[in-house]
Amino acid sequence: MPGIDACLLEAMTLPGARGAAIVDWTSGLALGSIGESASGDHEATAVETAEMARAAAEYSVFTPDDHRTPLGDLPEPAGLPAVEDLMVTTRTAFHLIHFVETTFDSSVFLYLWLDRETGNLALARIRLRGLAERLVLG
Repeated sequence: MPGIDACLLEAMTLPGARGAAIVDWTSGLALGSIGESASGDHEATAVETAEMARAAAEYSVFTPDDHRTPLGDLPEPAGLPAVEDLMVTTRTAFHLIHFVETTFDSSVFLYLWLDRETGNLALARIRLRGLAERLVLG
């Protein structure tokens, strides 16, 4: 079971990988990062991707009806958000965020930045899911 560094190294073996990070989406803190940063600054990239992840995890538009209480409220936060992945495509890149289930508050995600010409978005989703399942956070 890989830790943060091993997980990031493995993510960088994906075709087209330019950068990767493990981020706490409640604080915007990068727990680890590797490769290039899409914004030129790993800390700024962590904060900006955390904002996107937080919006997807907390806004009701992304929460299916079966995750709501009879009154329409969101249930108590007892695990992962209803969203599994976020994908943003630009003219030159793919940005992929995959939420990670943890034994504590599950507020962590894997972020991967792929070159659009050489990256494979489907393969990256599959591999990130596998990495997230095996990731050990100390």
